[in-house]
Amino acid sequence: MAGLKSGAPTPEALTVHETSRVLEVAFSDGARFRIPFELMRVYSPSAEVQGHGPGQEVLQTGKRDVTLVHLEPVGNYAVQPTFSDGHDSGIFSWDYLYELGQQQEALWARYAERLAAAGADRDAPMPPPARSGGHGGCG
Repeated sequence: MAGLKSGAPTPEALTVHETSRVLEVAFSDGARFRIPFELMRVYSPSAEVQGHGPGQEVLQTGKRDVTLVHLEPVGNYAVQPTFSDGHDSGIFSWDYLYELGQQQEALWARYAERLAAAGADRDAPMPPPARSGGHGGCG
């Protein structure tokens, strides 16, 4: 089944904590994680964030105060959140939620490194998406 490794822990409880802006997930192996909405948004598995291949990731900024406005189940293997900034195309498999919870510290560090490398501020608004096609005159 897509999104589930054989024998992988499955969620037994999902709790949205609006005030602290975290998704609490309790897994069948006893692990319990409190995953900040910002981390989920910054590492959304959507093509909009991850791109279509290595090196095409889009650095997310201005997501510190993002909230979760809706959480839709996707089959028996995932959830699809809708964030307050309108982003709703990421499907978070149980495996991916477990990975986000388990590796939070390393993921936050990687995010800080990416921000520094880009000279970007974590709280800066996202720039408008780049347009495809040419604007200059050819010929």
